[in-house]
Amino acid sequence: MTLPDKMNAYVLHRHGDMDAMSFHTDWPVPAVGADDVLIRVGACGLNNTDVNTRSGWYSKAVTDATSGDGYETVDAEDPSWGGAPLAFPRIQGADAVGTVVAVGANGDSALHGKRVILDCWQRDWDDPMNRDKTGYFGSERDGGFAEYTTADRRNVAVIESDLRDAELATFSCSYSTAEGMLSRAAVTAEDVVLVTGASGGVGSALIQLAKRRGATVVGLASEAKHAAMVELGADALLPRAPDDLRGALRAAIGRDSVTVVADIVGGPAFPATIDVLARGGRYTCSGAIAGPMVQLDLRTLYLRDLTFTGSTVVAPHIFTDLVGYIERGEVRPLLAATYKLADLAVAQQAFIDKAHVGNIVVTP
Repeated sequence: MTLPDKMNAYVLHRHGDMDAMSFHTDWPVPAVGADDVLIRVGACGLNNTDVNTRSGWYSKAVTDATSGDGYETVDAEDPSWGGAPLAFPRIQGADAVGTVVAVGANGDSALHGKRVILDCWQRDWDDPMNRDKTGYFGSERDGGFAEYTTADRRNVAVIESDLRDAELATFSCSYSTAEGMLSRAAVTAEDVVLVTGASGGVGSALIQLAKRRGATVVGLASEAKHAAMVELGADALLPRAPDDLRGALRAAIGRDSVTVVADIVGGPAFPATIDVLARGGRYTCSGAIAGPMVQLDLRTLYLRDLTFTGSTVVAPHIFTDLVGYIERGEVRPLLAATYKLADLAVAQQAFIDKAHVGNIVVTP
């Protein structure tokens, strides 16, 4: 098969509002390095990282909740998830699924023609556990918002599944993030887990993956979305920010405390979620969409013997485990909507508006 020289791609040219990125019909198809595979993208999911990177929200100069708008106060030295400048132009999109159409010199030719799912975390494979040497697909390397993309051969997994590409593109980022959080918090069947932002991609993944571990799970989400979430397996669904969280828990599950809080929201509701942690409880965080600046009474932290963990770069086995969960049907996709790649800006605005449940995906 003769491969084209040019492709459609949605390209980020700077930090800022939606006009910081633009659709191109003549972008060069990426060259295939010795350790790379070239993938014809079938679908690519949207995530908070795409929005936060475009807007520059990761900069410590920004203290607002995520909105998708560009910020005047972005510090040029730390606007990416890793706290370093981003190289432009950049094709974003971490959750790529597609078919291998070319294999580099060091790769396995058997990969050619296989459908693969990508691990979002781009590792130094000579030192794979080193977080300081880890990049993110669509951030430190061009991603999947294009017709073709390349990835290191060790960052792809052949996927055997009846799910469509668009459904598979809901998994990698959200579910590996969720599994990483649960792993850091060492969640077991003995735990009661409170999930904030439960209707989003990571939140809905947290519910499924915590239930897979046998935990009791309570989700916090807008009541208008509860009906769409009942099949995820949560033991209870509560309003996004109950006036009396302890009372709401007691009414829903017969106890007014939890052993784990899995938080991707932060913001004003943070103190209430910490207050319902039982003695010896664990708080794990991988997001702050309602705002990164929170109030914490340190007496609550130390007098209750709480453990706080942040979770970003996950261990390599998390991705491998996730592929197994998918293939065995232990998790299910929650595909909210599919857009064409040319409509990425529209899709991203829908993602920001958060009227959906689950994940939004674009297809070339």
